[in-house]
Amino acid sequence: MTRTRLSSQPLRHLQDRIATALITAGGIGVLLAVLGIGVFLVWEAAPLLLSEELGSLSMLTPLAWGTLKAALIALLFALPLALGAAAYSAFFMSPRLRSRIKPTLEMMEAIPGVVVGFIAGMVLAPWVERHLASTLVVLLWLPLSAGLAGLLWHLATRRWQRRLPLSWAALWLIPWLIAMFFLALWLTPLAEQALWGGDLRHYLYDAFGLDYVTRNALIVGLAMGFAVIPSVYSLAEDALNEVPRPLMEGAQALGASRWQAVTKVALAAAGPGLFSAVMIGAGRAVGETMIVLMASSNTALLSASPFEGMRTMAAAIAIELPEAAAGGITYRMLVLAALVLFLFTFFVNTLAEVVRQRLRRRYQRMGSGA
Repeated sequence: MTRTRLSSQPLRHLQDRIATALITAGGIGVLLAVLGIGVFLVWEAAPLLLSEELGSLSMLTPLAWGTLKAALIALLFALPLALGAAAYSAFFMSPRLRSRIKPTLEMMEAIPGVVVGFIAGMVLAPWVERHLASTLVVLLWLPLSAGLAGLLWHLATRRWQRRLPLSWAALWLIPWLIAMFFLALWLTPLAEQALWGGDLRHYLYDAFGLDYVTRNALIVGLAMGFAVIPSVYSLAEDALNEVPRPLMEGAQALGASRWQAVTKVALAAAGPGLFSAVMIGAGRAVGETMIVLMASSNTALLSASPFEGMRTMAAAIAIELPEAAAGGITYRMLVLAALVLFLFTFFVNTLAEVVRQRLRRRYQRMGSGA
């Protein structure tokens, strides 16, 4: 038996070396591929940057503006939901409920962007066009109604708080939010008649000169925000879960409530990880292509209105590159747009990784100090 064990050790060492070599080769291959992509984009965009036709770079301005506008709307919609859900599931949610909801939210990240874009373009956009006032009222009222539910729970008696525990709020809030949704739909015609003369679209055009396009930046932002939520939530929740529990327990032992411990201690300790999650979400929003193609009008406009169309750099590359002649001005412009997206994504992911490593070292020092 000892001979068999000794004879199997060289084979095991050989297997370990082969696995290590394959992993190392894969890592080096990825680095070389990224470096090759960067070199190719710089090489192809260099003639345009070194030529006297720099005035044509102004053509990228509407594309850059559309990219930033869509990403900003998506982040404004996604970040409060994702970060709030991460904080709740990390510190307040029942472990039994968390074990079911967290994998479900993370599985949403597997939904293809083309599916989200199709639903946004074919279902959401026509509905919002017919019910613009209802959409805006719902977007404003649902967060307020969630805060109202929290206030009522805080003012409720101990008996009702035991019946509706905070750790299971993710379940008992669902019927409340559904009821508030239908309440907003029922009250919207009255509010539209009283505040906007019965037609919000005409009011926006007459008062502010804002025209409404069916597939606009608002639709794209909502759809991209839905796609960004799972990745931001997963990274933020992991960062909050890695906060050393002695920090939370020490804050509560000094008289702080759980909410104060979360806001004053946990969020500060997990700040680098939360920043990393936000950066990853921003990179996903900036680089999204299929949702923009299917949910926007793809018109390159330099407009701040969320109700008008837009075109992003990624969408312009997907639409125009197949028809662009190699070496032409359009081709060089599209390659330059791809280079800008590449550099932005590379910078965001590098910054997120640096911040994540800083967070890990901070936790290791806290653990060794404890």
